[in-house]
Amino acid sequence: MKNPVCWVVLTGISIAFIQQGLPVRSQGESQSDNKQMDNITIRQGETLFLSCSQGDFVTHTAWLNRSSILYAGEDKWSVDPRVSLVTLNQDEFTIKIEDVDLTDEGQYICAVQTSSRPRTTSVHIIVQVPPKIVNLSKDLVVNEGSNVTLMCLANGKPEPAIVWRMISASDDSLSSDNEVLEIPFISRYRAGVYECTAANDIAVDTQTVELTVNFPPSVSDGRDVGVTLGQRGVLLCEADAVPEADFEWYRDDRRIFNGFDGIEIEDDGGLSKLTFFNVSEADYGNYSCVAINKLGSANTSIVLYVQDGNSGTSTVFTPTCLLLIVLLHLLLKF
Repeated sequence: MKNPVCWVVLTGISIAFIQQGLPVRSQGESQSDNKQMDNITIRQGETLFLSCSQGDFVTHTAWLNRSSILYAGEDKWSVDPRVSLVTLNQDEFTIKIEDVDLTDEGQYICAVQTSSRPRTTSVHIIVQVPPKIVNLSKDLVVNEGSNVTLMCLANGKPEPAIVWRMISASDDSLSSDNEVLEIPFISRYRAGVYECTAANDIAVDTQTVELTVNFPPSVSDGRDVGVTLGQRGVLLCEADAVPEADFEWYRDDRRIFNGFDGIEIEDDGGLSKLTFFNVSEADYGNYSCVAINKLGSANTSIVLYVQDGNSGTSTVFTPTCLLLIVLLHLLLKF
C-alpha cells in the first residue's frame, strides 16, 4: 500500500454531506480545512490506492470521484466492481480501484467530518496509456515509378511519437518522424519491409508493412559457351524481375521447347538453363533467351561454338582436315 494521502475538492464536500444529511459550511468559512495535493500519475491497468487520514473525533467520512460518491464510511455507493474498501479505522480511510482505465482519470475527494469542522483534501489522478497502433497501411504491391504513401496512426497518453523506417541491411534506408511516409517515384530498391514504431514514456508498439515493387525483367549479358562435339553443353540465362519472369528460348527466330531434339529447358526462379546432352554440328550457332512478365520483356544472345583445342580438350577434325593430315604424313616419308 502506498503512503496515506488525503484528497477532496470543495464542491465535492458539499455534495457528499448533503447526501448524508450533514451540515455543510461554505467555502469561505475559516473553520473548514481544504487542501489540494500534487497530481498522482498511474499507468493503465495498475491498481490505484486512495488513502485519507482520519484523526480524532471523526463522525462521518466519504470518498468521491468528481460528483459521484464511491464510499460513505463502510457503505459502498459505487456500482463499479473494481472499487473496494481496504481500510477504515480511526487512523485512515483507504479504498482501491483495480485495473485503472482512462475513464478513471480526474479529481478524487476525501471528505472528513469531525465534531468541530469538515476537512477536505483533493487530488487529480492522471492515467497514462501505453501506445497502440490503431490504423496501419496494409501490405502493398505497386509498380515501379508509382508514388507510395504509408500511414501509421496510434493512440496513447502521453501522445506517442511515430517513427517510420525501412528495415534494410544497407545504409541507404528510409526513415520518417511522421505518421505518413511518402515515397515518390518508387524504385525496385525501395521494396522491402517498413516498420512503424509508436512510443511514449510508458511503452513501445511496433508493426510492419511489406512493400512489393513490380518491375519489368532485366537480363544479364549472355556468356558464350564452347563445347566439344558429342559432349554436354549448358546455356544459362539469368533475369531479375517482379513478378518472376517466364523464359523463352529461340534459335534463328524458331522457338525451342523442352524435349525438342533432345534439348532440356529447366527454369528455377530467375534462372533458365538450356541443356544439350550430346552436342552435334547442327547445334552450334546463335541462341536467344527472352524473359517476360506482365510489365515487359528483355532478351540476350548466347553463342554455342566449337570448343578450341587450346583450352585443354580434344580438337574436332572435319573429314577434309583428316585427309590433309594423311597427305602431309605421306610426303614426309619421301
